[in-house]
Amino acid sequence: MIVVVRMLISRILALVPLLLGVVLFVFVVMRFSPTDPALAAFEGGNATEEQLQQFRRANGLLDPLPVQYLRFVWALLHGDFGSSVITKEPVATTISTALPLTVQLTAMGLVIALVVAMILGVTSAIFRDRWPDQLIRLVSLGGVAAPAFWVALLLIQWLAVGQGILPTSGYTSPNDSISGWLRSMALPAVSLALPVASQLTRIIRTSMVEELDRDYVRTARGGGLPPAVVVGRNVLRNALVNPLTVLGLRVGYLLGGAVVIETMFAMPGMGQNMIQAVLDGDTAKVQGFVITIAAGFVLVNLVVDVLYLIANPRLRTHS
Repeated sequence: MIVVVRMLISRILALVPLLLGVVLFVFVVMRFSPTDPALAAFEGGNATEEQLQQFRRANGLLDPLPVQYLRFVWALLHGDFGSSVITKEPVATTISTALPLTVQLTAMGLVIALVVAMILGVTSAIFRDRWPDQLIRLVSLGGVAAPAFWVALLLIQWLAVGQGILPTSGYTSPNDSISGWLRSMALPAVSLALPVASQLTRIIRTSMVEELDRDYVRTARGGGLPPAVVVGRNVLRNALVNPLTVLGLRVGYLLGGAVVIETMFAMPGMGQNMIQAVLDGDTAKVQGFVITIAAGFVLVNLVVDVLYLIANPRLRTHS
């Protein structure tokens, strides 16, 4: 336990320069982008040059870049992401409204991907080189090659437009209706989950095959233990250690894919708000959304690292 805590502290300390680097990257990209917050605030050509300069001076846009960056970081440390130049609303307020939807979509997509990948990956490994294995490998290969937005288009055409089973767009809060929430989340979550499930299926299958070929499995089977006990008690637990190392990256894929999927399904989450902010030239919102998503990705990877340390006793022993 002490080893795990020490490793956790070292991981957290390593995240500090990483997050500062992310903030610096976003800050520099936005400052050197052609978007001018002053023009966006005055809707383009509805202000004189004097008014534009006055706005820039009042918001510190004429200060040296190091001064702007330090002021920006200091504000972030106090939970201040700035205010929208369009609506004048604090960006933190918009994030607090949009983030729960994106988290719901990402979490549901992750659960679907894990369930599908576990079932298909384990089945493929158990029936190695037989027709179920070959079929699952073929389907997963197609799923890896299919981007989430393309899967979404097919599902909309088939289940929403063609069959009328699910809505094509919109979002229903679970506070209003659980069934309505599930219906509104079904197509976006499945669209996000299928490519990730295909990738995880192949990884779990490979890890399971490696475990099934180990000596302890042959010894257990030779001792008369039922295959279900051997697979469920030992093989599966050991085989899932390696897929944990790539799970964090797949969650990052889900977060990135949510930006596009939310826009396609007109869901008022982080993705749709960020794209609208880019179109409006609202740099404060873009900065806030990108930093929030990046921080979420980093924190998810931290959680995955901790789970990997807990699931892999050998790593804790050698550290």
